[in-house]
Amino acid sequence: MDASHDTTVPASTSSTRNTGFWIGWLITAAVGLLLGMSGVMKLQNGPEVVTGMAAMGLPEEMLVPLALIELTCLAVYLIPASSVLGAILLTGYMGGAMCTHWRVGEPYLVPFGLGIALWLGIALREPRLWQLIPMRRCCGSARQAAEQQAASREEPSA
Repeated sequence: MDASHDTTVPASTSSTRNTGFWIGWLITAAVGLLLGMSGVMKLQNGPEVVTGMAAMGLPEEMLVPLALIELTCLAVYLIPASSVLGAILLTGYMGGAMCTHWRVGEPYLVPFGLGIALWLGIALREPRLWQLIPMRRCCGSARQAAEQQAASREEPSA
């Protein structure tokens, strides 16, 4: 067997992958807690949430539908098999939140930051996503590790 068919991952790549994987899950958990709290607070229909919605120019009747959309997208995101779809759905949700905040002159950095964090979390735990990001070779170490890992999955073991 020659070196071109060697499917073993170097120990340093494996430990880096493991660390990134767990950091990704910690970020995912933090995003999940924040969005979960937001959805539950909307379902509880508390006075602070109603006041906040009114300040955004949104009627109180939108609380339950927004909460259901948010919690559904979050559930899809937290299931590993559908996490990329969940990230795409939550990106749309966060985009709407940013637009709503921006429209009334409020800071939109929280929904923007959550959008970045949700993709960072999934990218750290799913190295195949790095292949989809058009990065130059100057940033190749993480990308090369992802490519090596993807190649090792595709090659049949001898």
